This record gives sequence, structure tokens and C-alpha cells, in this order.
Amino acid sequence: MGEVFDYVDELGPAKIIHVYEPTHNLKAVLVVDNVAAGPAIGGLRMAPDVSTRECARLARAMSLKNASAGLPHGGAKSVLFGDPKMARGDKEQLIRELACALRDVQDYIFGPDMGTDEEAMAWVKDEIGRAVGLPREVGGIPLDEIGATGWGLYQAVDVALSHCGFELMGARVVVQGFGAVGKHAARFLAEKGAIIVGVADSRGTIHNPEGLDLQTLLTLKAEGRSVIEYAEGRKLKGGEVVGIECDIWIPAARPDVVNGDNVQRLKTRLVVQGANIPFTYDAEKILHERGVLVVPDFIANAGGVICAAMEYQGMSQSAALQVIEEKIRANTSEVLEVSKARKAMPRDAALALATARIRRAMKTRRWSIF
Repeated sequence: MGEVFDYVDELGPAKIIHVYEPTHNLKAVLVVDNVAAGPAIGGLRMAPDVSTRECARLARAMSLKNASAGLPHGGAKSVLFGDPKMARGDKEQLIRELACALRDVQDYIFGPDMGTDEEAMAWVKDEIGRAVGLPREVGGIPLDEIGATGWGLYQAVDVALSHCGFELMGARVVVQGFGAVGKHAARFLAEKGAIIVGVADSRGTIHNPEGLDLQTLLTLKAEGRSVIEYAEGRKLKGGEVVGIECDIWIPAARPDVVNGDNVQRLKTRLVVQGANIPFTYDAEKILHERGVLVVPDFIANAGGVICAAMEYQGMSQSAALQVIEEKIRANTSEVLEVSKARKAMPRDAALALATARIRRAMKTRRWSIF
């Protein structure tokens, strides 16, 4: 637990569980951060290089996200060590085994995350009956299919633009991470007149200052190919996406992609964070001092977990999308207004909002622990 000591405070984590079964090469971590508001919802992330520390940071982000959204749920995250592109049968076995290993952790509800999807959640539900983000066939609202997180990001962008002095029509957008979140954010923004000038995935970056054809990019990804196979654009390395000049920059991949080493290369006017913890705090501070508006992750990208919570309550897809719109617009507006009034970083304003809600929830519990 030593590697997560810097993420232990009065809010959590409540528990850290390591799962290891060498016979089947199962290695995973669950961090339940805070359950004062209710059972924790948090995604299952699968990647070869995940860590306990990353899991703890993501679990805290989920606590903040659920509290900011006013959901009756705490925050958690689970990580599974492995290649998400492994053979389907092997992946299914690992996820089913992990679900069984965590069967008795009743205060954790599985959801999809990077490297997992609706089908994976169906496997979890089949084993332990406790998952959200399910396929339609088993009564779920497939949040990746409908683009729930991307829909919320669009709402955050729309609100933030009133603080930026430019309009969405004709605005140049760069998306770092063209997966389930990034591609839908690009789609919703393009439908309102934005121009997608750069996108990146795990294999590289494609850039065209005149604009990229979104449908072609979506087709490439649907076929299991990379955006760098797009014909009419400049091919760059993955990290070079940071240097593409634009009006709106959306990170939608891994943590800490913008940090002290590369933040000076970022040339944009607005950042709306689609990934969890995609910037270091120091990078956000530098951007704030430069006058770049950064809408924090747990405010902007809460669409997915809001949708999951609405599914858990038995609401319809249309109702869930309406709740996403209402909550993210209201929270983005509140955070940016407080940030402006106090001349504070939006993240600091958002943290104050979320932690105050968590502490109020904690006061209602019989026990003073998490």
C-alpha cells in the first residue's frame, strides 16, 4: 500500500484489494475510495501497465465525479493487468474470474472503462449480478454505443464557450484518444459546426489544418484500424498531438498526458477533459496562468457514470441523456462562475464543490469512517 500513501486522507480510500491468481495469470486491484453517499460505481480498466497508484487516483476521481454530479454513489475503480486486445476467450475468463473474486465486495458496482465494454459488463453481471453499462439485450443503456460521456463533454464545451469569447461554429478541435469517449465527443462537436483538425490514437496522430473527415475516421476505427491510415493528412507521432494548434483540445486517453515537460507545447484556448486525470496539477496551473480555460475531468466527463447511475435506477436512455445534459451544464456553469469570482483555478473550485458534498454525506453516516 506504500505507493498510494499520498492518496490517503480523511475521505479515503476505504479499502484496497489485490487479486492474484498466478495459475490463470490474473492480477488486479480494486480501490473503493468513499461510499458515504452509497455503493461505489467505478469502471474496470484493463491495460498491461496499470498500477495500484493509478487505481487509487482514479478511484478518488470517481468519488469527486459522483459527488459533483449529485449521485447517490461513492467512488471506486478496478484495474486488471493485461492486454485488452488478447483473445476474446482469454479476456472473458479473466474478467469472469475477477468478478467472482470480488463477489462479496457489495459496495462496489462494476462499470466499463478503458479496455472493457458492454460485453465485459454482461460477463460480470452473469457472474455476480452487479454491473452497469450493460448491453441493451440484458436491460442496460450501452453508454459507449450512445456516447454518453461524449454527450456530456459537448455540454461542458457549450457552457465553457461563454467564458472563452469564441463560438463553436468553425472552432478547431483536437482529440487526443479517439476511442469510445473521443470519437463521440468529436461527433457531437462536429454536428454543431466544429472542425476536427487533429486526432490521435495509440498508434499515432493525424493532422489536417483544413479539417478531417469524421466519417472516414469513424469507419477506420470501426474496422479496427488506426487514424494514421487516414489518407489526407500529416502523420505524426502520438505525443505530437499536444503541439497541434487549435481552439479546443480534448484529452480522452490515459492519465498525465500533459505535464510539466510538454505543457508549453499546448496551443489552445479551451481544454475540456474527457479522460480521468489527464493533466498534472502543475500543468493545469501553468495553463491557468496563461489564460487557457481548463474544465476538469470529474466535471466534464461525468456523462458515463451519470448514465450508469440512471441505468442502475431503471431509467430510460432518453431520460438518462436529459439528466446528463442538465447536471453537466449546471455543474460546469457553477464551477466556472466560482472560479471567475475567486480568481481560482477551475480544478480548485471543482474540488471544493465535490469534497464539500462528500463531507456532508459522511456526516449522515453512523460511523465516521469512509
